[in-house]
Amino acid sequence: MDIEGALVSTDWLAKSLERPNLRVFDTTVYLQVMADGTGYQANSGHGAWAQAHIPGAGFMDLIEEFSDNKNSTPFMMPPAREFCDRAAKHGIGDDSLVVLYNDGLPMWSTRAWWMFRSVGFDNVVVLDGGWKKWQREGRPTNDDTPNHAPSNLSSNPRPQMWVDKNDMLEIVKSGGACTLNALSPDVYSGRINRYGRPGHIPSSHNVFYDNLVDPDTGTFLSQELLLKQFAVSGSLEAERVVIYCGGGISATMDALALHIVGHNNIAIYDGSMSEWIKDELLPLELGDTP
Repeated sequence: MDIEGALVSTDWLAKSLERPNLRVFDTTVYLQVMADGTGYQANSGHGAWAQAHIPGAGFMDLIEEFSDNKNSTPFMMPPAREFCDRAAKHGIGDDSLVVLYNDGLPMWSTRAWWMFRSVGFDNVVVLDGGWKKWQREGRPTNDDTPNHAPSNLSSNPRPQMWVDKNDMLEIVKSGGACTLNALSPDVYSGRINRYGRPGHIPSSHNVFYDNLVDPDTGTFLSQELLLKQFAVSGSLEAERVVIYCGGGISATMDALALHIVGHNNIAIYDGSMSEWIKDELLPLELGDTP
């Protein structure tokens, strides 16, 4: 693979669209806050993809096809073998180069990036700036449906890239990792009760995902600026970092940003607040400090 890191530019992708092993996917999900202010309604971006997308791009359904729908908590990672089999049906094989993008902030692309890497597939990158940057630059689009033959994708799981509720509770008790909350400061502090119980998991620091991208271009900040975002949290010096959010989605933006600056011992709490708040015995802290 002739690229380095987790990101590719729109210019690189435009020049690479004819590569035979390239597989591009729109991962868009649109979130709408529920009427009572707690939780979100997730709506597929498939309809928008069907109208216009990057030439050759398929659609990756993170709501249904690439989530464990046997779990009552939404958006949970499916078993690795199932994930790989589903990806293979879309023409993704061991020799593929997968480029992911979405409309809006890149949390859905980073989520899929994290999922691919957690099954041992590293030939995956996120389009920096995503769909909006591609459109803004006037680059080509079409509404064609790609027709890649099914392939074979090996499963080599990295379970250390995920933690569950019990792992998270043990970390709270033992301080065995630096924990980060990727949500907005208002949700972190409890000023906004977005998930049914306000606050954050004790000892977790707040690194808001929205602060990791340039508001004008939608691209990730430079390494220098990303280091500043994480400096106060202690995550840069920590041996291990565990990140959570509302449902294991925006936390992956923090994970990719840490990956950019060279931290590789990272895990995502997959259930995140959506799971944690269900158990009233699990602690939450209010306020702006861990």
